[in-house]
Amino acid sequence: MSETGRGASSRRDPSGRRRVIVEAAAGLIAGEGISGLTHRKVAAAADVPLGSTTYYFTDLADLVQAALEHIAALSRQSLEEMARDLREATDLAAALAELTTAYLAAPQSHRTQDELYLAASYRPELRPAARLWFDGLTDLLAPRTGHAAAQTIAAFIDGVFLHALIHDQPLDTATLTTALSALIATGDHKP
Repeated sequence: MSETGRGASSRRDPSGRRRVIVEAAAGLIAGEGISGLTHRKVAAAADVPLGSTTYYFTDLADLVQAALEHIAALSRQSLEEMARDLREATDLAAALAELTTAYLAAPQSHRTQDELYLAASYRPELRPAARLWFDGLTDLLAPRTGHAAAQTIAAFIDGVFLHALIHDQPLDTATLTTALSALIATGDHKP
């Protein structure tokens, strides 16, 4: 292995090497799903020796869990960015529709979230990580829409992400704005 690869940068940094492995696994989950994940593929993607992946994660299930928890942490970051973008929005529905459309333009992002949801349906220990997005979005919207409407909007957006997985064209911004406007109108707070 060359000294210029990603693995070389973490050669003397065990936590850095572990992070590179987890990030590579998360990237592979986005591209191939959890079922396509192997220690060998992760090692190649992380540009580290195969022994490194098995040293940090002797069980593939542990590596999958670490990658899914990393994906959940990325969801938390996305919510923080969304909060900044929505804070000043005068038209909440339009702003939320634009942010959703932008998110849909990066299919790997919502694919990883959906992989996390699916894994959590079988592995209860992953459910808190899987709920970060939904609960975070609900908490973000509730002050402007009321709690019940915020939950409905979060469920709708989750459905929009699922819709995009199996359709060639995701829902467009105008359609999303119309639907979100109607959902926001059901709330007990002014948007």
